[in-house]
Amino acid sequence: MLPAWIDAVDAGQLPGLTGFALQPLRDLDAVTAGLTLDWSSGSIKGAVNRVKKIKRQLYGRAGFELLRKMILLQ
Repeated sequence: MLPAWIDAVDAGQLPGLTGFALQPLRDLDAVTAGLTLDWSSGSIKGAVNRVKKIKRQLYGRAGFELLRKMILLQ
């Protein structure tokens, strides 16, 4: 389905859309897997955002040890 859409866009000769549509061809297997598999990185992204929030709150006020304790306690 995706390759057919890419071919249709390429045939349409719309410069901006053609450039966008041809990008997934660089790694079509990865793009297809990302669109079809039931895998999610949502929980990891939530943890990373929590750590970034703590780092922003403690910026310039604490060393690594306090940062480590704050991350491990929550």
